[in-house]
Amino acid sequence: MSRPAASADIFQAIADPTRRALLDRLRDGEQSVKQLAEPFEMSMPAISQHLHILCDAGLVTQRKLGRQRLYRLNPEPLKEVSDWVNPYEQFWQEKLDALGKYLEENPCSET
Repeated sequence: MSRPAASADIFQAIADPTRRALLDRLRDGEQSVKQLAEPFEMSMPAISQHLHILCDAGLVTQRKLGRQRLYRLNPEPLKEVSDWVNPYEQFWQEKLDALGKYLEENPCSET
């Protein structure tokens, strides 16, 4: 059975907690760099670098409005990640179900 191969760029992009937080913020809608940078204790150039990586991975799009750059979430590439992870989720669910059944059948004695 073949699985869809998720792009390494997407995994690399979402591996960083700051970039995941930026994606979370963009779920609320299009925002400027200044708006996105508010909760972070880092420079605007650092936020811009993170956004550049997200744009390169196709997870974020940008447009210019006057002097501002506005960023918007493009969640479609995350479907690749979901499709790739799904068989592993099923694997772990089966393992956890088996563990639950074992623990029900073999209760721990309190000694």
